[in-house]
Amino acid sequence: MSVAIDVKAVTVHYGDVLALDQATLSLDKGRICGLVGMNGSGKSTLFKAIMGLVKPDAGTVTIDGATPAKARRSGVVSYVPQSEDVDWQFPLSVQDVVMMGRYGHMGPSRRPRKADKLAVAEALDRVELAKYAHRQIGQLSGGQKKRAFVARGIAQEATTLLLDEPFAGVDKRSEATICELLRELARDGATILVSTHDLHALPDLADEAVLLMHRVLLHGTPNDVLQPENLALAFGLDIATRSESTP
Repeated sequence: MSVAIDVKAVTVHYGDVLALDQATLSLDKGRICGLVGMNGSGKSTLFKAIMGLVKPDAGTVTIDGATPAKARRSGVVSYVPQSEDVDWQFPLSVQDVVMMGRYGHMGPSRRPRKADKLAVAEALDRVELAKYAHRQIGQLSGGQKKRAFVARGIAQEATTLLLDEPFAGVDKRSEATICELLRELARDGATILVSTHDLHALPDLADEAVLLMHRVLLHGTPNDVLQPENLALAFGLDIATRSESTP
C-alpha cells in the first residue's frame, strides 16, 4: 500500500503551551484510523497541522507526497471540523456548503457547471439530506450538520478525509449513516482519520487506531490500542472498561 498521510516528528506550540510533541503518524490509502485522546491531547491540532492550518515548529507533513497547501489546492484533502469551529449563523444553504467542495473543479468565476451541480446532488443524496438542500445550514440538527460536511468532502472527490469528533452530539441514525459512508469511501480507496470519544463503536468502524497524548503513544489495531492499560497511559486513569462517555 502507498502512504496517504505522513506526519514526521511534528511539534506545535501555542505560546508556551505544547500541543504536539514530535508526533509521528503514517496512514496508508484505503484505511480508516480512529484518533483517541482526552480533551487537550492535541487531536484538533494534529488535524490542523495535517491541513496546513497551523505551522509546526518542527517536523513535516505530507499528503500523497505533497505539502498540505498543495494538497488543499488540488482538492485531495477534506476537513470536517468540530461544530464549535463553524459559524452556523452565516447565510449559506446546505447546498451552498456542499458546493464549496466543488470550488477546486471550477474556474476562477466559481460558477457551477452541470457536473458540479450533479456532484452536489449525488453527495446530498448519499448523506440523506437532499430534501434539506435549500435550508440554512444552521437550522439543521447536529447530526445533519455533520452529514452536510461529509457531503462536501464527497462532492469534492477528496481522497483523504479528516473528521474531528463527527459523532459528538449526533443522533444514532446520523452516526450510523456517517459510519457506513466512511466505510464505503474507504472501500473506494479513501484514507480517513477520525477522532472520537465513542470507544465502544471504534472497532466496528476503524481498521486501526492511534492513542495521542501530545505525541503518538500507540498505533495499532483498535482492539490492541483500546486495552485498559493502554488507555490509562493517555487518560491518566485506571480505565477498566471501554465507555462511550470517556472524557
